Amino acid sequence: MSILSVTNLQKKFGDLTVLKDISFQISDGEIVSIIGSSGSGKSTLLRCMNQLETVTSGTIEINGKTLVKTENGTPVYSGKDVQKEILMETGFVFQNFNLFPHYSVLRNVMEAPVCVAGVAKEEARKKAMELLKKLGLEEKADAYPCELSGGQSQRVSIARALALEPKILFFDEPTSALDPELTGEVLKVIKSLADLHMTMVIVTHEMAFAKEISDRVIFMDKGVIVEDDTPDVVFQSANERTREFLGKYHDIQ
Repeated sequence: MSILSVTNLQKKFGDLTVLKDISFQISDGEIVSIIGSSGSGKSTLLRCMNQLETVTSGTIEINGKTLVKTENGTPVYSGKDVQKEILMETGFVFQNFNLFPHYSVLRNVMEAPVCVAGVAKEEARKKAMELLKKLGLEEKADAYPCELSGGQSQRVSIARALALEPKILFFDEPTSALDPELTGEVLKVIKSLADLHMTMVIVTHEMAFAKEISDRVIFMDKGVIVEDDTPDVVFQSANERTREFLGKYHDIQ
């Protein structure tokens, strides 16, 4: 079953078209990595699916609910109640963590279940501690973001995204703000989620990781999808633009 469907999506910033007629579907439990050069439209696509950017035209459906569709050339968004339902079913992990600096680690993870989903505080606390334990952060529950390493901060960000028990998890360059030695610990966490068959869409520049973890890889260039296939097919592609892009990475065999 398709849990995410994007059809004929277009996004303009003024006269600049950054997404051009993007269409794809993702099945429940599928892991899809989106790769491409800076400026290819990867992060904008993610932000459109997460209600952080509005679309210029096209349709987005998440878990059977229509977020936006186009009528007479104009995007029409669903009502606030449907938008909130979709928001509750999606988790988003930012590249720069976006933790609340004045909240403890525990409160960062508890906040959305309590304030957005109306979960009782004690229940939210118990669930948050379970997540922190699972991610090796139990001892950091009372710490503040400024006291954490980059890798720890990103793991808290992942725990926070998981707290609402989303149907689909989006990652926007989850390791780009990390030192190389900290990148491994975050990628390890994402791999553990893959073992749980969590549906994930990962914008990444970690090519070896994308090849290893993904069911599908989407390669974007200048606002269009150039390739959408299994890792083996994409990484062995004869397409000139794909080969040129992948040629910059020496960690993929």
